[in-house]
Amino acid sequence: KDFGTLRLQSWEVQRMYLRWCNLKGYKVSELDFMEGDSVGVKSVTFLVEGINAYGYLKSEKGVHRLVRISPFDANKKRHTSFASVEVVPEVDENVEVEINPADIRIDTYRASGAGGQHVNMTDSAVRITHFPSGIVVTCQKERSQLSNRETAMKMLKSKLLELELKKKEEEMKKIQGEQSDIGWGNQIRSYVFQPYALVKDHRTSTEIGNVKAVMDGSIDDFINSYLRWIKNN
Repeated sequence: KDFGTLRLQSWEVQRMYLRWCNLKGYKVSELDFMEGDSVGVKSVTFLVEGINAYGYLKSEKGVHRLVRISPFDANKKRHTSFASVEVVPEVDENVEVEINPADIRIDTYRASGAGGQHVNMTDSAVRITHFPSGIVVTCQKERSQLSNRETAMKMLKSKLLELELKKKEEEMKKIQGEQSDIGWGNQIRSYVFQPYALVKDHRTSTEIGNVKAVMDGSIDDFINSYLRWIKNN
């Protein structure tokens, strides 16, 4: 099971992962959605449930670069945009993650946008800020503020657990993790629609010319290549 947080300016990446999950038979539940300032998607959070879901999806963490004719540009000019993908494992019920109540702030607000239209008349959405780490999680999936609070707290525990595991990993091995800055030179994969068609993973050099198939969820070649690459490195 996974919590996957996607921060992006392109709905195509979100659609790609939803299609992939459907092909895998994974259950997907949208937890939070924020529209872009003008068009598109600013961020979306969804829970993926299924066998080895996290094991596969962890290879997608990083910055994805898209080069295509923007569907929102009336002049049909070529645009480059970046999508930041974050993936964290769901906390096992048997794993204890201590959170000091004094270290967090819980805010409630009215849910809005996709996934929140059925609850936007009450302050059911929940945002939790963890001061020591700077982590912020939000959930507006359920009608109940209590249910959203429980889910958001679970998300926070997952992120704190991942942060702690990453610290331990960095202490044992001085391996550079995925770059998180959204911009040129930091992408793990490029999706080029124009002036030619090619999807290339910059970590493994895996390339696929059928961009449409990739955007329809055919990303197993990239995932498997990465898992083999990380095993050998």
